Amino acid sequence: MKIHAQALLFDNDGTLVSSLESVRRCWTRWAGEYGITAQEFARVELHGRPAAEIAADLLPAGVVPEAVARIEQLEVEDVPGGGVHLLPGTRELLDALPADRWAVVTSATRRLAEARLGAVGILPKTLVAADDITRGKPDPEPYLLGARALGVDPAACVVFEDAPAGLQSGRAAGMTTVALATTHRPDELDADLVVTDLSALSALVTGAGVELSVRG
Repeated sequence: MKIHAQALLFDNDGTLVSSLESVRRCWTRWAGEYGITAQEFARVELHGRPAAEIAADLLPAGVVPEAVARIEQLEVEDVPGGGVHLLPGTRELLDALPADRWAVVTSATRRLAEARLGAVGILPKTLVAADDITRGKPDPEPYLLGARALGVDPAACVVFEDAPAGLQSGRAAGMTTVALATTHRPDELDADLVVTDLSALSALVTGAGVELSVRG
């Protein structure tokens, strides 16, 4: 199978890097600080959503801004603790791409995204973060903004995601979707292509764009 594109848009956590250890550690501490019970916390989908939306699901509106600032602080401070690492295939695929052909589109804040990406030596030329949007995934806004930043028609973009909300965002933006089964089971992921991780793919850059192939 081959996929042709003008630009590639990557989610970060669960797609390029894994920060699950850090996320669990920080959000568990955060929930305790705000008196959120384990039962309440278990009902909320954490992955692939902006912290502001998660906090709004759990806390009174007046507390949300302070709570969002607190989780960002906890997560940024936790990065040097070693809870972030590259997922298989990330380095190889990104190294094969020109800087103006790809972007990171993340639900994390810019400060947190840059801390996590910097920790593993990834420096995207284009980064769309929670600070840049008014509606987070599964709304199409984040990926549409990523396409606009690269100057590419959304229909010519491929989205790489590990979370159902992100895949829904990419589909709603009219983009081809590739799901990575790094944090969810393959049967939970609705995408044009589902692979284990980025190591399953290779990229060939041509004058016409980028050609993605599934490794045999």
